[in-house]
Amino acid sequence: MRRLTLSAAPPVVLALVLSAGLSACDRSAEPAAPPPEPTPAIADAAPVTATYQCDSGVTVGAAYPDPESAQVTRRDRVYVLRSAPAASGARYVDEEVQWTIVTRDGVEYGELSRVLPGPGGAADVLERCNRRMEATPSVPAPTTVKTQAASGGVLPASAPCKGGQLALSAEGGDAGMGHRVAIMGLRNTGTQTCSLTGYPAVTVQDRQGRDLTAIRAETVPGSYLRSGQAPAPVNLAPNAKAYFDVAWTVVPHEGQGETVCPSVTRLRATVPGDATPVAFAQALTPCGGRIEISPFRAVAEPTPG
Repeated sequence: MRRLTLSAAPPVVLALVLSAGLSACDRSAEPAAPPPEPTPAIADAAPVTATYQCDSGVTVGAAYPDPESAQVTRRDRVYVLRSAPAASGARYVDEEVQWTIVTRDGVEYGELSRVLPGPGGAADVLERCNRRMEATPSVPAPTTVKTQAASGGVLPASAPCKGGQLALSAEGGDAGMGHRVAIMGLRNTGTQTCSLTGYPAVTVQDRQGRDLTAIRAETVPGSYLRSGQAPAPVNLAPNAKAYFDVAWTVVPHEGQGETVCPSVTRLRATVPGDATPVAFAQALTPCGGRIEISPFRAVAEPTPG
């Protein structure tokens, strides 16, 4: 049997062989296409802990695996989002969408928006949704005791918060006629709803971290700049905040020989039933040897009396 070599092959056959070889070389030289951006399958997402009914008729599910993230499920898509600053409520974002939630009158409102490029933070709303706060499945259920929700609604009572699951922060303040008020926030950094009732125990420290024992903290329902408010339980969902006031005067008590008021650089607070302190660098100069501490409340600015 005779072998057909390329040199002896007819011109048409030779052209086909060379064309096939060049095509194979070209394909091997092409760069591989990048894999598509993975989207978590719904089965692999964290368990949904909140379900929202939307104006469009779609049901949106949300999971909050930790205080800094959210997974929002819409149709067959799961958006994995990170916590971001919000003017009110909570906000979670990625490069494509944002999910904002805020609670009013016992109803939690959620909005899923597509983030548009350009300055100004413009967004194209995809879904407007809501749910009744009483339907929160993650809230433990002694239903005989009602408490004030951290965002204004009413929820069943939850287990008391512990210091290890709280973070202290400054949330604004007020001033007038020699009086000062600092609004302090306590954020639930845990993954379960907890509650705060009554007053925090507050101590003050100097620049060296020493307790200023000459300054006593007195628990009062109100202050010179705030109307009184009776203590009431406050439920804190994960990443939500409760608030309390620290009030003092900046006018020296000269009749008591005070000409210079002590300098405080740090506050430490413990919550009822737990000895683990939380601390925050806060400068104040309380005169008269005392500060006033208000009860926990659910909003930063209390309702005017």
